[in-house]
Amino acid sequence: MTDRICVAQFGAAHGLRGEVRLRSFTQDPTAVTAYGPLESEDGTRRFTIEGLRPAKDAFVARVAGVADRDAAEKLTNLKLYVSRDRLPPIEDDDTFYHADLVGLAAVTPDGAELGRVTAILNFGAGDLVEIRPEGGGEPLMVPFTDAAVPEIDMAARRIVVVPLTEIE
Repeated sequence: MTDRICVAQFGAAHGLRGEVRLRSFTQDPTAVTAYGPLESEDGTRRFTIEGLRPAKDAFVARVAGVADRDAAEKLTNLKLYVSRDRLPPIEDDDTFYHADLVGLAAVTPDGAELGRVTAILNFGAGDLVEIRPEGGGEPLMVPFTDAAVPEIDMAARRIVVVPLTEIE
């Protein structure tokens, strides 16, 4: 498990006054402001969201210290993290943070190894599980649905993946 969780990502600058688009990855998208300052991936930069309003497919955020479009443009695609201890505890066995899935073994229902989970991605049409084969090669992308990923066993550190050809 990782001690930091990616909770949001800045998008393109919005307008001329330093606002920036923001995609929230939290269950309640507006909760991203409740965790206090957010950090860059390397932990060297901190960002405080002073205002957040809904926009098409994202939010528009006002960030402390970002006063013009040039400064907002420098934030484009920057992922934002918080320490795991600032997030709500997980109380349900069927609940997890996406970051906890990275590194799990991916196997077929009959136990054949497919590789390791390297990322949970979303390009706008739903979450995808990226699986990197153990021997290398092109990653396998699987829809993160109950049909394609019917089992996540955190104790055994594995997920079960149904081959796309077998999903009805």
